[in-house]
Amino acid sequence: MNKIHEVKSKGLNGSILELIVDSCTYRINLANESEKLAQATPAQLEDFIVSPSGYGIHWPQLDEDLALDPLIGIQHESPVWKVAEDISAYKTKKDEP
Repeated sequence: MNKIHEVKSKGLNGSILELIVDSCTYRINLANESEKLAQATPAQLEDFIVSPSGYGIHWPQLDEDLALDPLIGIQHESPVWKVAEDISAYKTKKDEP
């Protein structure tokens, strides 16, 4: 599995989640990111899982997910070359005889 980010949790203080992402520290106000998180109890906020790939964070009690890139302000370029390279492998209904 490819890791998108190396993520470590430094802790939660109220609604502020501190994370170390790729060796940089971020303080994220969860109440500003999601209505569910804004209304969550401290126990619900503390129960989160960082995906093994480092792609996002999941709160199982709230059924809420947030992607890390938008939270920390990172935008990746689309791998257009990959789509163009693999285009022959994709078939649509109109390609069928």
